Amino acid sequence: MNEHTLTILFGLASALAWGAGDFSGGLATKRGNVTSVVLISQIAGGLFLLLLALVFRETVPPSGDFLFGALAGIAGVIGLLALYSGLAHGRMGVVAPLTAVASAAIPIVYSLFAEGLPPALQIAGFALALIAVWLLSGASGDTAVQRVELGYSLLAGTGFALFFILIDQANETAVFWPLTAARLASVTCLAIFIAVRGIWQRPTREQIPLIVLAGLLDALGNAFFALSARFGRLDLAAILSSLYPATTVLLAQIVLHERLNRPQWLGVFIALLALILITI
Repeated sequence: MNEHTLTILFGLASALAWGAGDFSGGLATKRGNVTSVVLISQIAGGLFLLLLALVFRETVPPSGDFLFGALAGIAGVIGLLALYSGLAHGRMGVVAPLTAVASAAIPIVYSLFAEGLPPALQIAGFALALIAVWLLSGASGDTAVQRVELGYSLLAGTGFALFFILIDQANETAVFWPLTAARLASVTCLAIFIAVRGIWQRPTREQIPLIVLAGLLDALGNAFFALSARFGRLDLAAILSSLYPATTVLLAQIVLHERLNRPQWLGVFIALLALILITI
């Protein structure tokens, strides 16, 4: 199996894991405090990544990789807090797709400078995938974006994009150790944020399994993304991983019997077309 194929497979696996993790986390937060749920899920995911590093006897990377991993974790948690703030102060149908598109577009631009232009068909596939991400995320029919929505969305998207870029710099010699460092940094930042704001709320016993599942799936998504970026171009890994809303909305339809709206079905079709162009 060549490296291009591995990049595609790991990128899609990341989208599946992240989408399922978001679905599990969404169920867990229906009756709980969001930041508390995220903190516990991040701890569970971090322990899982540490276990993977030990089980696979992964070589301990140089300190620079740990630094990049920690910076990635800080960027990721800033993006997470900005996203939740945007969802609280703006419209979900605007903030979610803007964040998703920004988090995918910034690594693409970065890769153009760092790695050069990809083939023309892949560029077309990237453009279609960005449209699909927007539609799948539940883009609002009202296109008038408020300043607060734009600000939080760009901050969140930039945070997630920097996570992609920084973790790509840290995975040359190891995958799980830099991700463990990223999770340690994100947990520390979240714990400080919760303590300062005084917003801790203990989850119920029924929530714990969903929270842990969300953390494990998110950690798997991180690992699959790092592997995808390691075997191929960062822009290809980022755009494939960013298709995670497709997994979330499809699980919502299957498990919760939520019906996809017309734009989301169009997003599914466009995503499939984008995959064909990207994989040619």
